[in-house]
Amino acid sequence: MAGLTPARLSPGYFALVMATGILSVGCQLRGWTLTARSLLVLTAVEYGLLVVLTVRRFVAHRRELAADVHDTRKAFLFFTFVAGTDVLAVGLAGQGHFVPAAVLLVIAALTWVVLGYTIPWAAVLGRSERPVVAAANGTWFVWVVASQSVAVAAATLEPHYEAARHGLAVVAVFSWSVGCVLYAASAIFVSLRLMLYPLEPRELDPPYWVSMGAVAITVVAGARIVEMESAPMVDAVRGLVAGLSVVFWCFATWLIPVLIAVGVWRHYVHRVPLAYEPTWWSIVFPLGMYAVAGMYLGRADDLPIVEWIGRTWLWVALTAWTLVLLAMLHTLFTTRSREPERT
Repeated sequence: MAGLTPARLSPGYFALVMATGILSVGCQLRGWTLTARSLLVLTAVEYGLLVVLTVRRFVAHRRELAADVHDTRKAFLFFTFVAGTDVLAVGLAGQGHFVPAAVLLVIAALTWVVLGYTIPWAAVLGRSERPVVAAANGTWFVWVVASQSVAVAAATLEPHYEAARHGLAVVAVFSWSVGCVLYAASAIFVSLRLMLYPLEPRELDPPYWVSMGAVAITVVAGARIVEMESAPMVDAVRGLVAGLSVVFWCFATWLIPVLIAVGVWRHYVHRVPLAYEPTWWSIVFPLGMYAVAGMYLGRADDLPIVEWIGRTWLWVALTAWTLVLLAMLHTLFTTRSREPERT
């Protein structure tokens, strides 16, 4: 199927795993066990399929893969692999599968470190074009999501591995802190891009929603850190993390009307066609993460109104996931049915 072939595979397709996985986590928090398990199975299937396609792409289509690594519009989408891996790990841990969850966390953390040093250099700093801020875009926030996903997975597994508790605490706080700094940096670069350079409506694409999703997952990571057992690293930042998590949730809430207005400006005012593309999952994931953030934060800080908003917002996320899934299937099968006509 076009779009899901190794040659054409978008590095951002792991956002599909992120979106489905976070909805599984949200349903588990709501007590919808059967739905949560079904979505988790689907998440694992999606993850396995995309890993196979990515490996095949690495083996048989390295030129296309290398081009994506050096493309500022696509390079940071490789971090969706890290986030997707961690979201699956959190879902598995929530169902009691701690060993595979731990393995996935190790894979994600190592990949996060490697990509964290290679992608920015290959796609941004190593470019001859200047100024590099002109290339900033919404996909840069995926780096933040990847960082915070490591924190969430580490904090989730911490109660279940007594011997590794202090190590997981260090990983959680470290990656949460790095993610916060990366968000500030990404926000500055993207804001400068929006203010200093001409902007076409098509350029305000779905990945800009990750600006909200990155804040939401920062809230989830913070709430999980606050709930962790006593450890030197956790004790040093617990109060700070708890307070900042509330601030970040408020900011994520504020961003939602802004992003909706951008969508109206893009599609209604400037008539940009509303056609499916893999980055649509970059909208679904933030919606689901915002719901989970509200539920986690509400419980961790005893904020009933925040928890209620999260529980209610989960319906919005599930609706968006269903619509995007139908659009994806329609596009993939329609494209495949037309392929023989071109041969």
